[in-house]
Amino acid sequence: MNVFHPASEDRPSLAEARTAICVPRLGDARGAFQLFVEGDVLFDAMIAAIEQATEAISMESYIFAADEVGARFVAALAAKARAGLDVRVHLDAFGAGQRKFGKFRRELEQGGVQFRWFRPLDMRHPLRYFQRNHRKLLVVDGRTAFLGGFNIRRLNSRRLHGPARQRDTHLRVLGPLAALATRHFDRLWHDARPLPASAIPEEAEGIEGLLVPSYSRHCQKRLACLHAGLIDMAQSEVYLTSPYFGPGSVVDRALQVAARRGVDVRLLVPRKSDPLVAGWATRAAYGQLLSAGVRIYEYLPRPLHAKTSVVDAAWSIVGSANLDYRSLFVNQELVLVARDHVLAGKLQAQYVTDLAAAREITLADWHRRGWRARLFEAVGWAARRLL
Repeated sequence: MNVFHPASEDRPSLAEARTAICVPRLGDARGAFQLFVEGDVLFDAMIAAIEQATEAISMESYIFAADEVGARFVAALAAKARAGLDVRVHLDAFGAGQRKFGKFRRELEQGGVQFRWFRPLDMRHPLRYFQRNHRKLLVVDGRTAFLGGFNIRRLNSRRLHGPARQRDTHLRVLGPLAALATRHFDRLWHDARPLPASAIPEEAEGIEGLLVPSYSRHCQKRLACLHAGLIDMAQSEVYLTSPYFGPGSVVDRALQVAARRGVDVRLLVPRKSDPLVAGWATRAAYGQLLSAGVRIYEYLPRPLHAKTSVVDAAWSIVGSANLDYRSLFVNQELVLVARDHVLAGKLQAQYVTDLAAAREITLADWHRRGWRARLFEAVGWAARRLL
């Protein structure tokens, strides 16, 4: 990856350089992406896609709960494996590895599903356990793929969990992007190195979007650079939703710079975070963001788990990555980036809906917080790279 230094007038600024390197040159898409914001609707669509599969199914998830939702997926996947399809399930050993999952695993394997844990604890390589597979991906026949923030669990279901269900966002993509999703799945399945550069073309005119992993051979900080690059190029607005936000990151600094030059920058985060220390780390970023002119909102009615970005009502990012240290620099993640006014419009409309259920935190509010809040923020700041 080339390195630029902002110095003399004949050199590009750091922001211009980052935008040129890290933001793909995408053509305008035409609304080919289906957006999901309700778990029941998404789960029904995913199960229907599994039931209609004729060749192969690949699925990975950070959390795959041993509950009613998980049971639906286990039954559907096992049925397809028994029918002779190539069915593979790759789950994170930390996020999905609860003791109750043993019954589900036996049902999957007895049905003929190929099953793997992503990086179970190995005392010979204990540090590898620190990196988790945080992706949520389902690929059917290499032609349809679902990705985003939804895990497989009843917490996302209004039918099962009620009005307090978790708020999240997911997408369905088709065609070449689904084929690329299969390659991303295969790479982790075989614990292989990053995809070759040709799998993520730098010149992408005419491509409706790109599936971008945590890192590539060109850049070990691909997601951080992508977010910061899009923020750098913003002219009118940047609307971000993230359950967790990492203070002191390149994304944090890009938001402050954009707000100072007059861009309408807004950040939506949950009022309550799980774990609590992650929320303390997020709030440790509030002071500098608010001072720079960033508007911060805390979502009130239910848990917030969506990870979305909309820039200038044209560019969108949707996927599994939070805007914190672990997602941007450690975990395995996958996002879609697209220049699609239809998708951006839908995400922006949802953003307005979410803000109506949120409370804005002003700089005056922030200055009035007590000593306990300040202490918790200090703890969060210290722990920000471990969360």
